[in-house]
Amino acid sequence: MHPLQRRFAFLFGAWLLLSMISLGASAQTRAWLDRDNIAAGETVTLNIETTSAVSVSPDYTPLQRDFFLTGHTSRREYELVNGRSRTRTLYAVALQPRREGLIAIPPLSVGGERTQLLSLQVAARSAQVPARAGADVFIESEADDEAPYVQQAVGWVVRLYSAAPLVSGQLDQMAPDGASLQRVGDDAQFVREIAGRRYSVVERRFLLIPERSGALTVPPATFEGRGTGGFFDDLFGNRGGELRAQAAPRFLQVRSAPANAPQPWLPLHDLQLRYQSTPQELRTGSAATLTVEAVADGATAAQMPELQLPAIDGVQVFPDPVQADERFVEGRPRVKLTRRFSLVPSRAGQAQLSGMRLQWWDVRAGAVRSASLPALSWPVAVGDAASTDQNAASASAAPATVTAAGTAAVPWGAMQGANRNWILIALLFAALWLFTLVWGLHRRAPAVAAASKEPVDAMPAEIRSQADLKRALDHADFGELAQTLCAMARPPAQGIDEVLARLADPRQRQAIQAMERARWGGGDGPAARGLLRSAFAQGPRWRTAESTAPSPLPPLYPQGEAKGGPGGGSGG
Repeated sequence: MHPLQRRFAFLFGAWLLLSMISLGASAQTRAWLDRDNIAAGETVTLNIETTSAVSVSPDYTPLQRDFFLTGHTSRREYELVNGRSRTRTLYAVALQPRREGLIAIPPLSVGGERTQLLSLQVAARSAQVPARAGADVFIESEADDEAPYVQQAVGWVVRLYSAAPLVSGQLDQMAPDGASLQRVGDDAQFVREIAGRRYSVVERRFLLIPERSGALTVPPATFEGRGTGGFFDDLFGNRGGELRAQAAPRFLQVRSAPANAPQPWLPLHDLQLRYQSTPQELRTGSAATLTVEAVADGATAAQMPELQLPAIDGVQVFPDPVQADERFVEGRPRVKLTRRFSLVPSRAGQAQLSGMRLQWWDVRAGAVRSASLPALSWPVAVGDAASTDQNAASASAAPATVTAAGTAAVPWGAMQGANRNWILIALLFAALWLFTLVWGLHRRAPAVAAASKEPVDAMPAEIRSQADLKRALDHADFGELAQTLCAMARPPAQGIDEVLARLADPRQRQAIQAMERARWGGGDGPAARGLLRSAFAQGPRWRTAESTAPSPLPPLYPQGEAKGGPGGGSGG
């Protein structure tokens, strides 16, 4: 074989091997349960999702010792991600525990991948029988707290019980006056035996947030559907297959925030803080990573204050965006917040970090609680002399900048611990990508010019709706809320200062000013959100075109409302 041919064959084989390795590495497999806590006699659904191109069903053999397995299903989907096709397969199986207690679900083999370890808590069978048990179909609803506080996140659960198979149906839960109600997650489906009868149960979860104190009436949930009627029933016009059910109305007594409650107001069942990872030492000019985790029982991510480290003398701190994992546990919301901080010392010696501290209100005990992290101390070693001088020069000439997403860009000198060759390669590919983008935009210039002649008012209908504004008032951060208000103006406003100038209602302008103080000036986020909900309950009131005039004063707060600013997440 010619040497060039051998070399080509070698390179092709290496390329093929690397492609196979990358294809196998790109496959992702995960497993999860639709519920983590069940009662004896109930079923739980185990879901397994894999992106492997090889279609191999999971091996359920390790589960047969602790569970009865029924209802095997699978679904295969094809999707296009970044110009590449990907196959995703979802497997599901219903598990009925053979015993009570904590049961471990071992890793299962799916082709060449394995799922992670899971756990399921199985409680004793409840002796309480629902009031309407025995009917073909009935509904029960409950709150995780019958006497919540104002702005407390209440878990609201609606369960539809059906003894007959359902062909179709509609389950509705109306929102009460004086509270916001938002559906959370997907429906959970399982089987429960009640009074010797087997029911299929559909469990739907909601997030209920009371907006004012006093009695709160939650409307009853309703169901209208159709079961599997017989052939002769349909033939002779007998509508016996129709099913209807309605739950009983529920009443909650909402308590006001106590006078001695800490601010910002944070009603919770529990709050835990911990260091997920800490560096062993710091070096001048090098970035070290510190990760903080907060787990709040009874809150959503929008209700939590921002995780922020106290100032460290001689150390620059660059926070990453907060990562939020929201779940529904024991009938109420639970959120885990994770945030990484890059620590870059500017001088040698000793660095001291005082512990983070968050105060909250214990809704069960009715008392002030405090969650804190211990103080940390690190020795700061001197980095390489050349890189230290370069870092000092770059730090004085070009300080770190904050990006639009709220993250900090570490100076080039702080990257001495990384491989700069790889960084240069990444920058080269970024430059090529930018060149391609500019070339594509240049080719699209005529189309963009023609499109620019369209009226500015052609905004998506969903952005302009009052329902979206209400969702933003209840759950979005202040940055998204400002974005929604700008989009609702006609024509759309370029910033929140323009929204202020075009609003006709003084209460709405005062509420926005309170929001801006909370975003940029350390104001009270929960109080500002309460003012916004009250002022914009009926939607924004705009001035007429003749009465709107540009303000001669400079903007009161920094511009850029369309982005989530540093205070964009501080809401009530």
